[in-house]
Amino acid sequence: MLIFAGLGNPGPKYAQNRHNIGYMAVDRIASDHGFGPWKSRFQGQCAEGRLGREKVLLLKPETFMNLSGQSVGEAMRFYKLDPADVTVFHDELDLAPGKVRVKQGGGHAGHNGLRSIHQHLGPEYRRVRLGIGHPGVKELVAQYVLHDFARADQDWLDDLLRGIGDGATHLAEGATDKFLNAVAQRMAPSRASTAQKPKPGDKPAPTAEAEGAETAQDPRSPLQRLVDKFR
Repeated sequence: MLIFAGLGNPGPKYAQNRHNIGYMAVDRIASDHGFGPWKSRFQGQCAEGRLGREKVLLLKPETFMNLSGQSVGEAMRFYKLDPADVTVFHDELDLAPGKVRVKQGGGHAGHNGLRSIHQHLGPEYRRVRLGIGHPGVKELVAQYVLHDFARADQDWLDDLLRGIGDGATHLAEGATDKFLNAVAQRMAPSRASTAQKPKPGDKPAPTAEAEGAETAQDPRSPLQRLVDKFR
């Protein structure tokens, strides 16, 4: 059993806030992987399902961000898990919007949700840091994280959440590199796949069949066609 906890604040007022990107991440995993219905447990909302070989509990604490550790700690103790079995998805000011990093252990860097989890679990849980950017001035941080994502953010946010859904099984199975690669594929699709798309107005390249038919209808000898080509 693993716990994937997404951090945020409960209620429609906060639903689209930058601070709630952790909620959004676990919601996406639940919908993409057919998890069971959300139920009230452990001072939060929970959904159960499987990611590959692993049974996973998705958890959205409803204690508000600053007391997230109460909910996560209760769930961890109920299942008799270790902190290393817990993965926390949270907003990260120190990463550019759309950037993702995975980290095991370490400090809370002033994040109130992580500070609370530290108090109840210790530091040895895994974090998925979801970049939301920084407002540039420390005094604006609280206002920034409790404000909805801008309309201009919606494209990269949707791609990010799709990537998290794509890579969730890899993350559960401990394949962090494959998880990050799945996210990267959504955030920056392969150039090769886009380079082959014809531009509007381009003539389609002739097929081998069309070239063969054209040659069959040309009465000139191969030598004469070559000479004519350089005139």
